[in-house]
Amino acid sequence: MATNVDAAAENSQKLEANLARMEELQQRLMNALSRRHPTPAALSSPDATLYTDAAQAYLQHMMANPAQVLEQQVQYWGKTLSHFVDAQAALAKGTLSPPEDTGPTDRRFSNPLWDSNPYFNFIKQQYLINADSIRTAIEQIEDMNPKEKQRLRYFAQQITDMFAPTNFLATNPDALMKAVETEGDSLVQGMENLVADLEANNGELVVRLADETAFEIGENIATAEGEVIFRNRMMEVIQYAPTTEKVHETPIVLFPPWINKFYILDLKPTNSLIRWVVDQGYTLFVVSWINPDPAYKDIGLEEYVAEGYLKAIEIAKDVCGTKQVNAVGYCIAGTTLSLTLSLLKKRGDKSVKSATFFTALTDFSDQGEFTPFLHEDFATGIEEEIDQEGILPSFVMARTFSFLRSNDLFYGPAIKSYMMGETPPAFDLLYWNGDGANLPGKMFKQYLRGLCQRNEFASGTFELFGEQLSVKDVDVPLMSIAAETDHIAAARDVFRGVQMMGSKSKQFVLGQSGHIAGIVNPPSKKKYGHYVNDDLTGDFDSWKEAATLNDGSWWPHWEAWLKKRSGKKVAPRTPGESSYKAICPAPGTYVKLKAAKQNQ
Repeated sequence: MATNVDAAAENSQKLEANLARMEELQQRLMNALSRRHPTPAALSSPDATLYTDAAQAYLQHMMANPAQVLEQQVQYWGKTLSHFVDAQAALAKGTLSPPEDTGPTDRRFSNPLWDSNPYFNFIKQQYLINADSIRTAIEQIEDMNPKEKQRLRYFAQQITDMFAPTNFLATNPDALMKAVETEGDSLVQGMENLVADLEANNGELVVRLADETAFEIGENIATAEGEVIFRNRMMEVIQYAPTTEKVHETPIVLFPPWINKFYILDLKPTNSLIRWVVDQGYTLFVVSWINPDPAYKDIGLEEYVAEGYLKAIEIAKDVCGTKQVNAVGYCIAGTTLSLTLSLLKKRGDKSVKSATFFTALTDFSDQGEFTPFLHEDFATGIEEEIDQEGILPSFVMARTFSFLRSNDLFYGPAIKSYMMGETPPAFDLLYWNGDGANLPGKMFKQYLRGLCQRNEFASGTFELFGEQLSVKDVDVPLMSIAAETDHIAAARDVFRGVQMMGSKSKQFVLGQSGHIAGIVNPPSKKKYGHYVNDDLTGDFDSWKEAATLNDGSWWPHWEAWLKKRSGKKVAPRTPGESSYKAICPAPGTYVKLKAAKQNQ
């Protein structure tokens, strides 16, 4: 009896403690939300005209094809009614076993209760019926602008994903079971995680994907040996220490994207492209871009080119005593490298011997999965945010990318963190993914309007430094690497831009996997293969059909190509021994600057 009394007292104390915590967390929640500086509505949802246009198009379709629309509705009613009857019949048997599930697998519903429990099974099946009906209705809409329909399809999917039963405590068996097992502690911890994420982002909900306490830049990630030998307001230039007795004469200058940090190429020794390049006998310089604050609002592509690209190339030439460098650009930095090459062509400057592009777009005529974000209402919302903040805060781009894969990068992590109270995993790639950078206002407007929307570089009308730049001006020997399942820089779009380039010597390589894993694919892993085909005359589909699939990483294929353009072997160059003295060890200081938060 005393044991029961003691247990009851202990439970009572635990309940009181949890209630006190919840009260404290509620106050912190309100304080965090009060600091939120609202972003323009267009960045969170489409203009209302999208749904008006969709409704009008659907009405026209219904009037023109009443039988088809009625058939679709009858099918939905029939499936829903049959589902209800089957569930009732199963319950009447008293076995509490649901009807057999013959639908497609969905990892959101991996808990056995979704199939074995009639309550959860009914909810799951009805959700899938509803989602399928919405998709069918949208696909049957005719006489709607293709880009508008693509936007409608995207936002309808976002709504469908948002209302998944897994996103609500009462209809998520995993979260309910965890709450029972922990006597409610998981819910309290989940609230703690939610409040902490809101506090870290001044009221904006940015789901933390990784345990940030598990990593320290320069300690257990980004540890390749080197020195920062130059710093200006735009960048730090890192020269990496040689690891071979001889090095190729022509150095490599690598320009990473400034949307994220460069250390994606040096997460750990086993998958570091930076270490691998140095180990092949190359002098490697890597640019580490500044993480801009609102003072950079008037910084444009001009400053990135002049104070970044051209300066880094000049430094590499001076350090190595060469007239040329081999340049590499990744993602947006590859796009800007192509702008730089066009400018150098106009100026008669032959400082770049060859160029390598990693998942870099130069032709934006087909914007793929980004079409919903390049419509006028979203672009205007971006400009309003920039005019308000001076920069595009990192969370805007992070949220945009995450909603392209919302179940994997938003709802899934949110469920684990906020409903189940779990600590995010100690995963270096997800840590990097969350370590974003702000973008200068002027630069992003140029990129958004001039390149993405108006496609001026492909048409030869993009103006920079008083010159009309064109993708056709890119005439140095080049290799472009795209990724097969890349949803940011679609391979067929990258291919189309390479075809437009004026080089007489160009190669296109297609790596398996996506935007990151397709590039960070070390040979030692023997994981993803790559396609090669020297014939670039046809369209992308014909190129891929005729291409040879090779096992393993494309890195050795690229190095064999690069070696032919890198000159004789010479004595290695030690960072800091030239006129550019060592300032601080790699990875430097700029990479450690966190994205500026709103209202700070």
